[in-house]
Amino acid sequence: MMTLTQKERDLLKDLVEQEKLCADKYDKSAAKAVDPQLRGLFTQIAQTERQHLNCLNGIDAGNVPACSGGTSAHPTFSAFHKAETEDKKNDCYLCSDNLTGEKHVSHLYDTCIFEFRDEQTRKALGDIQKDEQCHGKMIYDYMQANGMYN
Repeated sequence: MMTLTQKERDLLKDLVEQEKLCADKYDKSAAKAVDPQLRGLFTQIAQTERQHLNCLNGIDAGNVPACSGGTSAHPTFSAFHKAETEDKKNDCYLCSDNLTGEKHVSHLYDTCIFEFRDEQTRKALGDIQKDEQCHGKMIYDYMQANGMYN
């Protein structure tokens, strides 16, 4: 069983809070999205964020489980929003907001990876960070397909 330093516990607490926020934001974004493809994407990402939360809770308990959420499958998107409508603006806002969140959480993981002593924990955190980067790429791909990213 692994023992965490106080600094590691504090960082882990920040990560747990961030993952809870991410899962909640993606659930709320899925409920507000107009495009069914985007709703599905946000729902998928929310599930992965909950897997990350479970992994972090495992680390907090002294175990280092496998932490990749499995977001290696990248969906392809067809254009849903062709015209500049309020629906498109709504979905674009949701994407921009969540993409900003992914940038933030990825940066937080980057910092934590450098601060943890245990190599297995660093690897697990790195796996989660890769998932977060994949989430950002999927949102970017959706935005590109719908003419939302300039």
